[in-house]
Amino acid sequence: MILRKYRSNDCPEMLKLFYDTVHEINKKDYSSEQLDAWTSGIIFDKWDKSFLSNNTIVAENNGIIAGFGDMDRNGYLDRLYVNKDYQNIGIGSAIINELEKTAVSNGVFCFTTYSSITAKPFFIKHDYRVLKENTVLKNGIEMRNYFMEKYYSERAF
Repeated sequence: MILRKYRSNDCPEMLKLFYDTVHEINKKDYSSEQLDAWTSGIIFDKWDKSFLSNNTIVAENNGIIAGFGDMDRNGYLDRLYVNKDYQNIGIGSAIINELEKTAVSNGVFCFTTYSSITAKPFFIKHDYRVLKENTVLKNGIEMRNYFMEKYYSERAF
């Protein structure tokens, strides 16, 4: 596996990875209506622009995008998704560690994210703590998530 910076031609594969992962991995915690609402209205140009403006890391394994994550310049982790076929082998950890390390090198020492129910244990394992439970309304469908934060620690890297 290699970690590299995002390129615009990655976006179509990343959108498919996002859709497939949400519908396969998150189905244990969310209804099919919630999953459909979560993945609806994704616009290539909007995501590409966001990926380009954030620090976006792509994990590639034998030419396949196995995962991706992006963090803005203020330490907000916007997205972190690992291909449904590459779960639990350290890809998410490698991505989050790289994003946090880059943020720290740019003077950012607090990281925040909105975590799904499914991803909450992953973030807790990476020293994030829940600040509040949150309800998101998308296309008239309510979904629960968690606003989480982490403060930089020297032992983290």
